[in-house]
Amino acid sequence: MKRLLAFLLAACAAWGQGIASRGVKPQARPKASGIPWHAKFTNVAAEAGLVQVLHYGGEEKSDYVLETSSGGIAIFDYDNDGLPDIFIVVGSKIENPPADAVSRLYRNLGGLKFEDVTKKAGLWREPGWAQGAAIGDYNNDGCIDLFVTYWGDNALYRNNCDGTFAEVAGQAGLLPTPRPKTPRWGSGATFVDIDKDGFLDLYVSNYIDFSIEGTPKPGENPNCNWKGVPVSCGPRGLKTARHWLYRNRGDGTFEDISEKAGIAKFDKSFGMTATAFDIDEDGWQDIYNACDSTPSLMFRNNGDLTFTEEGIERGIALNDDGMEQAGMGLGIGDVNLDGRLDIFKTHFADDTHVLCINDGGGMFRDITLKAGIGVETRRVGWGTGIYDFDHDGLPDIFIGTGCVYPETEAALPAYPYKTRPMLFRNLGDARFELLEEEAGPAMLEKHSVRGAAFGDLDNDGDIDIVLWNRNDTPSLLRNDLGAEGRNWVQLRLEGAKSNRAAIGARVVLEYGSKKQAKAVLSQASFYSANDLRLHFGLGGAAKARATVYWPSGAVEVFEIGKVNTFVTLREGASRQAGQ
Repeated sequence: MKRLLAFLLAACAAWGQGIASRGVKPQARPKASGIPWHAKFTNVAAEAGLVQVLHYGGEEKSDYVLETSSGGIAIFDYDNDGLPDIFIVVGSKIENPPADAVSRLYRNLGGLKFEDVTKKAGLWREPGWAQGAAIGDYNNDGCIDLFVTYWGDNALYRNNCDGTFAEVAGQAGLLPTPRPKTPRWGSGATFVDIDKDGFLDLYVSNYIDFSIEGTPKPGENPNCNWKGVPVSCGPRGLKTARHWLYRNRGDGTFEDISEKAGIAKFDKSFGMTATAFDIDEDGWQDIYNACDSTPSLMFRNNGDLTFTEEGIERGIALNDDGMEQAGMGLGIGDVNLDGRLDIFKTHFADDTHVLCINDGGGMFRDITLKAGIGVETRRVGWGTGIYDFDHDGLPDIFIGTGCVYPETEAALPAYPYKTRPMLFRNLGDARFELLEEEAGPAMLEKHSVRGAAFGDLDNDGDIDIVLWNRNDTPSLLRNDLGAEGRNWVQLRLEGAKSNRAAIGARVVLEYGSKKQAKAVLSQASFYSANDLRLHFGLGGAAKARATVYWPSGAVEVFEIGKVNTFVTLREGASRQAGQ
């Protein structure tokens, strides 16, 4: 009730600009811990073959908010050869879009070398305003499919299991009929099995009900400036959008159940990244949608194909002051090692990124300042992930950063357009320390990042990172981890009664004296999809026990007797794993 009252009192505050921001100053940095850090990141994108410029809007200025946000990346093994591949969305420009402004699929050749197979794989599409990516095996054929959101027609790429894809959004029932007057702006999206039938359904978030013709130009009203500098208008002052939920019929087609499910009525938000897992641990998959400058949404699954929105009540719609923020990216992980999934959300400049601890039953508590996350507030945060980058058994937090407006830097040099990423190392007890050059040369590179995706691209056991750099080539941050005596394990889950890709499964891994929760997610970070293999750093532990909470409702325990390897856990086959 206190949080709800604070929101109502503050609902009209901070409307002098187009995006939510509180003018928060950085908290004081504590003395450095002095604990050695062993993971060093190096950008090897050029050598790896990731050389396509990620075109998106104007380079010197952006007249429309459409030009400012995109960034979807998907790391997934599309050809089932055991090597994670990379899909990167590419956008367009208001005038004269380049002919090569096409989203790209890069096949992993091994040794951190990639080949552009976009045309060969059937993914070439004329330039358009691509946004985000979600992955899942919606037809349970053992091959991962790809969903891409657009300002315009979204795309469902069915994996043909032969190295090619077919675009089937229309025949699958995922395109609007009749055609809307203005294009829908698909933003975040996530596959999720809402009814335990073993088939992945689909939630699609929308950002703004937007048209170029109906949008004011920079500086034309108070929502079209930032700190006195004319910038693209919005999202405040523009029309909010509604969101969509499609039920998988099991025959390759989907039914729009947005109205019946209680989703459609929530049309007063600017939706961004979406993710889905069993937030309240009641056995049903819930949906969480980060929202920009409006309260974020948590749709609790009622178990009868309907949902109840409970974001404010559960502590994950607003910050601890009861204020809406510019919710963009989502990191899902267990930072305090209590076996529950916590939520980290990135935000705009002059505000804190927010860490919410899961206290059980899907009730969350904002511990941002206590955790030490508020030591940097000027960098705009986007893609993010909670991963144990140094294998000490404690999950860390990575944030890709970059300003929205390229034109403001001249007048506001304290807010540069290109900025460095941030890595918060976990010190234990959910306390964090911001690392800079200690984490390698890539952490000193400046880009205007949007998406970030995480996965073990060279199968050497540690987590690498791909960054989506606006109007620039991507970054591939190779993790060079030199940590003797520290172990790891990566778990690949395969559903039987559950969807085959095990999207939505939660694993609680016990190792040494610790336990840590992770979930198989279709989308997280910012508009991106991470490697579906669950990575755990183990510290010195040489064995582990995994309790798997499958989307079907089944619970199984697997004993893992071998570490520093990849282990497949199949639903219904609970036994000694990794022997």
